[in-house]
Amino acid sequence: MAEKNILAYFKSPEEAEGVARKLSALRVEDMSIDRFSRYAGEGYDPMNPVTGSISSLAAITQDAAITNRSAGILAAADPAASGLSHGGQGGPTGHDILLTAVVDESIHHQALRIIEESGGLI
Repeated sequence: MAEKNILAYFKSPEEAEGVARKLSALRVEDMSIDRFSRYAGEGYDPMNPVTGSISSLAAITQDAAITNRSAGILAAADPAASGLSHGGQGGPTGHDILLTAVVDESIHHQALRIIEESGGLI
């Protein structure tokens, strides 16, 4: 039998996990839930206003990997980081949780319906 791939985006891990439970009842071949961001690495962690510590600078001083430092620099340089910009073209949609599923072709449309009814973007 043929397999189909599904990429669905959610606003929270809880939404994606709820759909994953429903899809598991359909016997999906393979499934995963991941968070992604615009930049590689751990992403941007804003400064703590109480302590004044900036985690991305701490990572640099602790000899973090080049990719993590680069991700922190890119995120901090983004126009959306200042709060004074609308975020540029194609700003964040808030759907940063990715559910990836491999399903049998016979249940593909049913799986898509479950995802859409649960608020996921396909």
